[in-house]
Amino acid sequence: MRDRSEVSADLCLRRWSSQDAQAVSDAFADPEMRRQSGEPVTSMDAARRWLAAQADQWASGAAFAFAVVDGTGTVLGNAAVSAVNQRHKTGWVSYWTTAPARGRGVASRACQTLARWSFDELGLFRLELGHRVNNPASCRVALAAGFTTEGVERQKLEYDGVRYDVERHARLATDEEVT
Repeated sequence: MRDRSEVSADLCLRRWSSQDAQAVSDAFADPEMRRQSGEPVTSMDAARRWLAAQADQWASGAAFAFAVVDGTGTVLGNAAVSAVNQRHKTGWVSYWTTAPARGRGVASRACQTLARWSFDELGLFRLELGHRVNNPASCRVALAAGFTTEGVERQKLEYDGVRYDVERHARLATDEEVT
C-alpha cells in the first residue's frame, strides 16, 4: 500500500512520521485547531501521542492519515480516511490545514488525492465527510474535492455545551473525477 501520493508538483500526501511532532504541536497551537483532535494537543508529548495514534490506526487498518506537505517538506495540513469499513467499503474523510495554508486550495486538492488513494489502495466505494453548517470554508473544500451534498444531520456535534447541525457530503468511486 502506497504511503505517499503526489497531489501536484508542489504538494504531496505522505504518511506522518515521528519527526513531525513539532509541526503537529505548532498546528494545534492555533485556536481554530483545538476541536480537531479527541485529545487536546497542547504539548510536545501530546503531539507525539497524536502521531503514535495515527501510526497505530494505520497498522490496524482502521484509519489512514497523511501529512499534507509542500515541495520543501513543510507540513500544511492533514488528510485522513477513518472508520474504514471493508464489509461495506466505506470510510470517513477528515482534513485540516495550518493557518498559512488556508484559502489556497490545499485541503480540497489533498481531499481529491485522498479520495483517489482510498478508492485505489483500499478498494473503498463510498467516502463520507461532514462539517458544521456554520463552516462555509469546509463546505467549499468538500464541493471542490468532488463530494456531493446529501443533507443535514441535526444537532450532531456538541462543543462547549452548544449543539451544531452537520452537513453530510459523500463521494463514490464511480463519480467523475474533479478537474
